[in-house]
Amino acid sequence: MNLEYLFTCYKEPALHGRYITLQHIEPLIKKHSEKFETCKTGTSVNGETIWSLKAGNGPVRVFIWSQMHGNESTTTKAIFDFLNFLSDETENAQRFLSKFTFLILPMINPDGAKAYTRVNANGIDLNRDAADLSQPESRALRRAFDEFKPHWCYNMHDQRTIFAVGDTGKPATMSFLAPSYNEAREINDCRLKAINVIVAMHKTLQQYIPGQVGRFDDGFNINCIGDTFQSLGVPTILFEAGHFPNDYERETTRKYVFLHYYQDCQQFTKTL
Repeated sequence: MNLEYLFTCYKEPALHGRYITLQHIEPLIKKHSEKFETCKTGTSVNGETIWSLKAGNGPVRVFIWSQMHGNESTTTKAIFDFLNFLSDETENAQRFLSKFTFLILPMINPDGAKAYTRVNANGIDLNRDAADLSQPESRALRRAFDEFKPHWCYNMHDQRTIFAVGDTGKPATMSFLAPSYNEAREINDCRLKAINVIVAMHKTLQQYIPGQVGRFDDGFNINCIGDTFQSLGVPTILFEAGHFPNDYERETTRKYVFLHYYQDCQQFTKTL
């Protein structure tokens, strides 16, 4: 399977560049509501809708959320590329939908997306609000998690263009982390599952972006949503979409995020 060609088949043409808002994605949510379950999961500080889409009816539940930081939109674009794949009538897509149930919140922070800021309308970093749940967006995300009871969590983010892989001078086009579940940064069965997925994807990505895959610091912070979900016993993977040379609009990077979604599920289906 030519994964790069697969991406070109399903790339969502309505989304481009770094500035992606609720106004951009709501027509796409409406489009996908013809095949997938969509609902209003919550509202933002300014009353904007936080949407969810549920796709598939398989036994393995995968929870994906993006744009918790409003100015981090690369993974949101890739989510809609992946939804285009899932909505196709191919045997491959139907196999995915029979193996998995995906619950996707493509934009947790619509106010921050509109203002193109990391924080929400109250100036709060939602990825430091997992313990306090002081913000309506944080509560919506946690409520979706509690109700869906996922087997896997994908926490989708962007990272700054200046980030590199160690001292190699190569950009960190994609970075990953299996967050710690305690202060000691120990590895239990839950965290090991997330690590193994990252190892497999690292091997795949080296074929496309050799030396451009990084690893985030695993210091434990219970205020971070990934650390919280990992501590609750759900394997969680942090994605950080970064820079590819001359790709300041993150159109090349979104391809590798899409490949990650696809390849992870492809790998899982072999073991189910």
